[in-house]
Amino acid sequence: MERYGVIMAGGGGTRFWPLSRKERPKQLLNLTGKEIMVNETIDRLMPAVKNDNMFIVTNVTQVPLMAEETKGRVLKNHILAEPAARNTAACIGYAAMEIVKKYTDGIMCIVPSDAYIKDEEEFARVIHCAMEAAEETDMLVTIGIKPTFPATGYGYIKAKKEETGKSYTPVEEFVEKPDLETAKAYLEDGNYKWNSGMFIWKASTILKKFKELLPDVYSCLEEIGDAMGTETEQAVIERVYPEIPKISIDYGIMERSKDVLVIEGDFGWNDVGSLDMLTVVKDADEKGNILYGKQINIDTKDCISYGKDKLIATVGVKDLIIVQTEDAVLVCDKSRAQDVKQIVDRLSEEGLEEYL
Repeated sequence: MERYGVIMAGGGGTRFWPLSRKERPKQLLNLTGKEIMVNETIDRLMPAVKNDNMFIVTNVTQVPLMAEETKGRVLKNHILAEPAARNTAACIGYAAMEIVKKYTDGIMCIVPSDAYIKDEEEFARVIHCAMEAAEETDMLVTIGIKPTFPATGYGYIKAKKEETGKSYTPVEEFVEKPDLETAKAYLEDGNYKWNSGMFIWKASTILKKFKELLPDVYSCLEEIGDAMGTETEQAVIERVYPEIPKISIDYGIMERSKDVLVIEGDFGWNDVGSLDMLTVVKDADEKGNILYGKQINIDTKDCISYGKDKLIATVGVKDLIIVQTEDAVLVCDKSRAQDVKQIVDRLSEEGLEEYL
């Protein structure tokens, strides 16, 4: 079967403010010093997916810059524009309908645009195994990350305790983000994996699941699909898409399905969800500091300091996040990195759109 890559790139990356903005969100940032995150994602999929079979789903406001930044990697008409943010179910259903209606049924490999993968060779091997499993079984396949510590910020996938002789294991249940004691118990159990948000299945299979489990969403997708390839396609998308019920693929389909398989991934994955996770993508200096741009740091320890176009100088500080952009400066305790989103909420409430 044909193999397709579908990259979800519609997020705003609000916990990465002030680096991440509406016009250039996290997935369009270069955090590793190599490439912007979405291009690194595309390149990781290249061993499994032909260049012409790569798709990106993103917010309509991001399409021009996305097309410019991914030129040569993704065909311009394979960048699917969402007129409104409707969560991951709509995003994935839209891509599946596009593939089935305009191309040919095949295996979709759906990944977020802004994760970090350390061992790309092992990642390619796991993706290949997942695609084979989806083709052979006609089931829903997800990648569960082998947990390395009792994380409370990730959802978990519980695999059944059975030997299949295959690379995959049936899923018993999906569980929410746990408290610390529960996360420790999951780690000790050995059958729980972090939920990576990566999915592999046939495009036709997931559309059947939408019809069965999310009929309200499916009816909208069907209306869009019926217009695909016609003169009214864009008008129908703009009218119908904002009406699609907001729900994640996890809640809407994965948690309610019995035919789900998990393949364990052990390739140095991190979702880089907030600024404190820059410690994952860049090596620290001898004092534990992660530094970008021009810096003078005296008696400074375990800080993340990101300078765009100005010198950042620090004296006698520890465990801080400092970010300087052309129009804003953020100073934050590392332990409060998740709360950066509150700044974005406040800016929106106060009408300070120029900083968003």
